[in-house]
Amino acid sequence: MTDGWNWRQPQTPPAPTPPASQGSPWWSDALSDPWRDPYSPSAVVIPSAQVGTGPAPEPVTDPAAPKPPMTRILMICLVTALLAGGLGGTLGYVFAVRNGVGGGTQLGGTPLAAPSAAQRAPESSAGVVAKVLPSVVTVRVTGAIGSGFVISADGYAITNDHVVEGSDGTMSVLFSDGSTADAKLVGRDPESDIAVIKISKTNLTPIQFGDSDSIAVGDPVFAFGSPFALANTVTEGIVSSLDRTLQQSESGGPTRYYAAIQTDAAVNQGNSGGPLVDAAGRVIGVNSVIRSVGNTEDGAGNIGLAFAIPFNQARRLAEDIIDTGKARRTVIGAEVATSGSTSSSSAAGARLRSVEPAGPAAVAGLKSGDVITKLGGHPLDDGVDLIAMVRKYAPGATVPIEYRRGTTTQTASVTLAADAN
Repeated sequence: MTDGWNWRQPQTPPAPTPPASQGSPWWSDALSDPWRDPYSPSAVVIPSAQVGTGPAPEPVTDPAAPKPPMTRILMICLVTALLAGGLGGTLGYVFAVRNGVGGGTQLGGTPLAAPSAAQRAPESSAGVVAKVLPSVVTVRVTGAIGSGFVISADGYAITNDHVVEGSDGTMSVLFSDGSTADAKLVGRDPESDIAVIKISKTNLTPIQFGDSDSIAVGDPVFAFGSPFALANTVTEGIVSSLDRTLQQSESGGPTRYYAAIQTDAAVNQGNSGGPLVDAAGRVIGVNSVIRSVGNTEDGAGNIGLAFAIPFNQARRLAEDIIDTGKARRTVIGAEVATSGSTSSSSAAGARLRSVEPAGPAAVAGLKSGDVITKLGGHPLDDGVDLIAMVRKYAPGATVPIEYRRGTTTQTASVTLAADAN
């Protein structure tokens, strides 16, 4: 309508758009602003998205997507369980080996293969002991205990005379496996200290025989027996000396003579009659005597001086006892002084008090008053040495001697004989 006046609605310029960073509440939603000029161009401010710092949103699975088959799921579960079990077992084993069950302290080093010495070859010390022990016995006599060793499968065994001297003829033996058997006395020779018993058991393991004449000082040896009733005891040492002559006597008892093998292997009471064997397990001696610092027999103990009867001598005597019931005693056919003194204090030797007519000494040209200084190359100090050395030999053996008559030294050979008794 025109009324003569040119009226027009004044045009209001649009307000400037504030920067989005200002965050104006008036223009955050301009389309809803009731005061906005409907004829003015619209302007909507959309704030820029802020960079998020939280976790990424979970992916949305399309419900319409196809699902894996149930068999595949079960296989995946099974494989997972097996892997978890194997891993757990491995970790448990490592924990137990390294730390011990319950977390204890680990002791010892890494296990190593056994050295060759621990394989116990037949020629080793353990191998020799294992071979000999079945032949060794503990001899139990009323009021005494000693040792012995089997020399035949049908039950003959050697021991010392002083082990069985208090016996009434019956005794028992204990084997290394713990079994026992009765035994009886076959015969004895008090002066040589050898006795033979018969065990009431067959299929026994006899000891292997050695040659006591072939051993040398320094050879390794083993002593077997029952010291102080400790059955199946084994000690080791060497041959300390050969032909060590000894005289042992007790009040009212026999006088015994030994041309012994000396050893430092530990031997004590109860070892008597047990075998002394070489490094191959062959018997070379019968353990019989010890030297001790004790003043009484009960207080005697090993100090590294032990003596054994040479096996060649013991074997010969045992064979005599088994075959004839008694041992033959080897003699030279002369009476000697055993005090150790001669007519000259500076000269050693065995002085002959008398010589039996037609005896071995007389046949060799010896006379009363002669002094034998060597027998078989072994120096003699006195009559004890001569008796002990003569009894080492078998009757019938021919032995070289050296003797002194007056101021001259002469040599001869004497053929030893058996005592007529």
